[in-house]
Amino acid sequence: MPFKSILALEDGTIFYGDGYGVEIATVGEVVFNTSMTGYQEIITDPSYKKQIITFTHPHIGNTGINIEDYESEKIHASGIIVKNFCHKPSNWRSTESLENFLIKNKSIAISGIDTRNLTSHIRKHGSMGCCIASLDKITISDAIKKAQDFEGLEGTDLAKEVSTPDHYGWIEGTWPNYSETSKNFNVVAYDFGIKKNILRLLTESVGKIDVVNAKTSFDDVMKKSPHGIFLSNGPGDPEPCEYAIDNIKLFLNAGIPIFGICLGHQLLSIASGAKTFKMKFGHHGANHPVQDIKTNEVFITSQNHGFAVDADSLPDNIKSTHVSLFDGSLQGIELVDAPAFGFQGHPEASPGPQEIQVLFDKFRLMVEEHAKA
Repeated sequence: MPFKSILALEDGTIFYGDGYGVEIATVGEVVFNTSMTGYQEIITDPSYKKQIITFTHPHIGNTGINIEDYESEKIHASGIIVKNFCHKPSNWRSTESLENFLIKNKSIAISGIDTRNLTSHIRKHGSMGCCIASLDKITISDAIKKAQDFEGLEGTDLAKEVSTPDHYGWIEGTWPNYSETSKNFNVVAYDFGIKKNILRLLTESVGKIDVVNAKTSFDDVMKKSPHGIFLSNGPGDPEPCEYAIDNIKLFLNAGIPIFGICLGHQLLSIASGAKTFKMKFGHHGANHPVQDIKTNEVFITSQNHGFAVDADSLPDNIKSTHVSLFDGSLQGIELVDAPAFGFQGHPEASPGPQEIQVLFDKFRLMVEEHAKA
């Protein structure tokens, strides 16, 4: 049953609505996501750690939750904000309701919110601290205070918090057959908050994947004789991840092919001499147009990031490959002096279109060429 809840922003803005899930008080950076489908993949994406997601699509929960669409084993978002919360799903793949899933994960949602108004507020004033809570658990003034006390994401290393504690192998391919790979190449994937479908596409395109903790040393990885290094997506600010940046520099010097996505793209850029910055409200959605600078081809992509690489900071050894058609921000890079490239969006399409999955083929060709050398 729903419970009376409050949504408070750090600037004192207040919304009231019905709560679902667990009656708690939670805080995070409020962002908006423009995807029309894929809420299960979104809330289980580790990149959303310490963020509260406003869904601009008005109906959330109508397709329920199923056992195949998890991007990780739990909800990483601090909470969700919706216009209409559907607590009785109708979909042949559904195995449980979103409400039950929230309860199992000890998470909270607030519904009945004017998400159009809230999204406009975020676009105007930027992402900010937010508190969602049951009104039985908190006062209005305390909710605002909690939002104001949220430490923010800038300067925060969250990759080490969501990374796997132990390394593991991955050989499962893509839906619907999940066929095991027959390729012999070995790729080491750094888990900064990796998503399952990224692993599936890497396996299908390249070969066996050995997933390691974010802080795994260069020497320990080299003992695995990798044909390629993958740098995953993840939450938080890339600049504090000095352990990852130092390792990437060593891999670049070793000439091993590198592919970075999202946070991995940012870390690769920093290791190569570029700088990053905190965006006003970031990119979150499955409908973001990105243009290939060389061919002028436009791809519709899935995005989830609040930090970006500063295009004006690129040194001579990095060339821009993709740009956002929403705001002109940098979306892709390639090194001219090493076999390495990165992409800011989430090309594995979970959720989102599949057009930019060609980047996995690019990595495969890079790995094959390196293996011949």
